[in-house]
Amino acid sequence: MSGIIRVYKRDDEGVLHFREGWFDEDYSQFVMNYGVVGHQSKTEETDADAEAAEGLMDAFAAQCAEDGYTEIPDEEQFWVVAQFALKTREGTDRDRYLEEKAKDALISHLAWRGLGTVERSDFSDYKLNIYCLCPEVNKAVNAIKVCSRGEDLDFTKLSIGAAAFTEPDNFKLKHSAKPANSFSV
Repeated sequence: MSGIIRVYKRDDEGVLHFREGWFDEDYSQFVMNYGVVGHQSKTEETDADAEAAEGLMDAFAAQCAEDGYTEIPDEEQFWVVAQFALKTREGTDRDRYLEEKAKDALISHLAWRGLGTVERSDFSDYKLNIYCLCPEVNKAVNAIKVCSRGEDLDFTKLSIGAAAFTEPDNFKLKHSAKPANSFSV
């Protein structure tokens, strides 16, 4: 089965909406998640076995296409990096715990708001970087700040930078807990 279907559409006022559909094998359910990008989504589940879910996925994809929803190509999205300042160059065991906790929290927080995906993380020169691929920069930045505070992810050490997907070496500072003029990974 094809994993997840994630599609978007702008309405007449320019507001971005999203729809997602996937088969949850653990609960034997086809799940639809949808709403306005940046807001908590609505979710509907339909009990289904794997075979029935395949048909539901196909029907969901067809309905989305008919309603004008399409995938947003990576090159039309943005890298938004949540960066946490560290006390050591390579990070400690505590920092690796922060990495897992932050990735898990951001994966969930962004997904339920149609704000993108956590693609990877790394440690670089006294920093933990969590790379998110997002369709809307400002809403993603705000969501990362809210998530960081709500999940107790050391908000006072958080900086956020963003760059067009096609310009990954051209990050602009979007938020910093400390006075700063630039952002680098």
